[in-house]
Amino acid sequence: MVSILDALNPAQQQAVQAIEGPVLVLAGPGSGKTRVLTHRIAYLINVIGVDPFHILAVTFTNKAAREMRERLEQLIGPGPTAGLTVGTFHSICSRILRRGIVHLGRERDFVIYDADDQERLMRRVLRSLSLDEKQYPPRAIRNRISSAKNELVGPHEFARVNRSYYDEIVTRCYERYQELLRESNALDFDDLLVETVHLLEYHPDVTAHYHDRFVYLLVDEYQDTNRAQYELIKLLAARRRNLFVVGDEDQSIYAWRGADVRNILQFEDDYPDAQVILLEQNYRSTQEILDVAQAVISGGERKHAKNLWTDNGKGRQVSLHEGYDQNDEAQQVVDEIARLIAGGDYRLSDCAIMYRTNAQSRALEEALITRGVRYQIVGGTRFYERKEIKDVLAYLRLLANPYDGVSLGRVLNVPARGIGERTESELNRWSAELGVPIYQALQELANMEGRQSPFATRTRNALLAFLSLIDELIDLVKQHDLPTLIGAVVDRVGVYEALLREYGADDGEDRWSNVLELRNVSNEYINLPREAQLATFLEEVALVADVDSLDPQKDAVTCITLHQAKGLEFPVVFLVGLEEGLLPHSRSMDDRGALEEERRLLYVGATRAKERLYLHYAFRRITYGHVNTTAPSRFLSHIPKSLLHPPIKRQQSITPQSTMFTQRSDVSSGVGKGYQKNRSSRSRASAGPTEITFAPGQQVRHARFGEGIVVSSKLVDGDEEVTVHFADQGEKRLLASFARLERVD
Repeated sequence: MVSILDALNPAQQQAVQAIEGPVLVLAGPGSGKTRVLTHRIAYLINVIGVDPFHILAVTFTNKAAREMRERLEQLIGPGPTAGLTVGTFHSICSRILRRGIVHLGRERDFVIYDADDQERLMRRVLRSLSLDEKQYPPRAIRNRISSAKNELVGPHEFARVNRSYYDEIVTRCYERYQELLRESNALDFDDLLVETVHLLEYHPDVTAHYHDRFVYLLVDEYQDTNRAQYELIKLLAARRRNLFVVGDEDQSIYAWRGADVRNILQFEDDYPDAQVILLEQNYRSTQEILDVAQAVISGGERKHAKNLWTDNGKGRQVSLHEGYDQNDEAQQVVDEIARLIAGGDYRLSDCAIMYRTNAQSRALEEALITRGVRYQIVGGTRFYERKEIKDVLAYLRLLANPYDGVSLGRVLNVPARGIGERTESELNRWSAELGVPIYQALQELANMEGRQSPFATRTRNALLAFLSLIDELIDLVKQHDLPTLIGAVVDRVGVYEALLREYGADDGEDRWSNVLELRNVSNEYINLPREAQLATFLEEVALVADVDSLDPQKDAVTCITLHQAKGLEFPVVFLVGLEEGLLPHSRSMDDRGALEEERRLLYVGATRAKERLYLHYAFRRITYGHVNTTAPSRFLSHIPKSLLHPPIKRQQSITPQSTMFTQRSDVSSGVGKGYQKNRSSRSRASAGPTEITFAPGQQVRHARFGEGIVVSSKLVDGDEEVTVHFADQGEKRLLASFARLERVD
């Protein structure tokens, strides 16, 4: 017991030893919540004597689940850890449904559709309902349905509570979408949660089994749960009520994907006898960083206020910087990164640039490339989302379940075999007319005489050749282990030749390397019984969460959105674009709840920093092709001047109604030479030209973009905006007072 509790502070020890009944742990950023979760499990097993079989720990990502298992193996050894049930909501629901979905009239060998599969299915839904994709975008309809499922709202209830014409369209799509999912024996990610809740709600014997199985429940990131996840946990914990949840209302930033901060705020209403424990000691940041973060978050609405403190020391003051525009802002950031690296105290990988929207990365990338600074953008195309990988997986899913209509539609003409979109559309129409899945319709076609076929002879032959290929591959499943099966599939389908033909030698070889990597992954399943290898592989691949493409071993600056940055930490953090319309985002302006989530987003970003934190905003920014003068984010007004270096100089007080700056703030000093350039640029702009000095057709030179031709020029806010076409960079809009264009002639 001493060894388990010894590494914990008093509040953490209290949480670990709160064994019986509901417990709410409010864990500030960097306060060691994972340590509390793992040590509590170790305490239950080694001190209380709980069988690991009776413990369930739920996380939001596979990465978090792996990290928890690794830490537990260090604490209690691999034996007890292996007996635990640790996983994401979706993986645990999948496990429950594999056992019990038959009670809902479904088959156990269901497939799981990811986002791309769902969108393909929705396109098929729209075609079957004769709806225009441009008027009703598949992704928008799918997102609306996903939101309904997160709230446990089925098609009939959706139709009852939503009465607009657009909602009627969504209802029709929702109903047809569910019909096609069932026809393909498929579930989407939302269904995994919804169907598990239905199973536990309507089948008490199943629920009783899990009440006996899971005596102690632990849930991480409770503030990020949606309605379906909330109900699932309540059902599992209903009998014994040994529910231990960890979260932080101040870090609830995922409402856009269904998370409901009310779940954590109402925990004490659901469980009046709950113990509430605050973790306020921060192990990540310096006190200066924490003070700024707390100033931001304290300006909003909170139920449980936390006073974060640290033993890490006071540290350097947080600095605030104004750029002339997004390019100058980016240059300031890159200049400071270069200065830090040159000083020898930091590596590139110690630095992260965080922003509200992906579009902001463009100016940053340009500045990094120009300076020759290595960087990585988090959120690029992930391995399992690459086309060639999804194509091979679609073939494999067809072998496991030939009635999977989405997978069949994906590879019907991949590689190209003369089956075009018109034929696919006709095949879908005919199968719907027959009332059978597409695979069965192809079997019907095979049994027809040629003259009875609804397809021309050439088309019929192409479809039957595809059917023959699938049937041939299905026969291989029982004959080979998984790696050999994948090799046989890609060889028989002709993947290598198709990739080279479609993408050329270099790109084709790269994509072929990805296919080989997929086969390498399959080697991890070779020790399972042969009949279980394919199904287990497909399920686990489908449940791989959206893991960031962040490579912690790569010495490069990390560029990342604030939403993606949650859970990460860096010695040096730059928060850019802290302006009205960006943070808070323009979409949140009319919604108090959305505004508070924007505040929490800035808080999350600030608390990613360990040693240095830089806050940046621009005087003007080009958005949607227009140059707009900006205002600093209202959240900056909550930071006392004494906490910032250089301090903000406000010329006038903040209006209580809007808490926005009534006058533009100025900055007394800046980082290196970048700020002096910014100051002089501002003066030139304010004094701007009173007449047009550049004419269309004129040849000019720019220090970064090279030589170009003026396309147009006009006065904008007292400055001359020149549109120039550069040979290597394309068309750029530049402000004459800032761009320093030279006339070549």
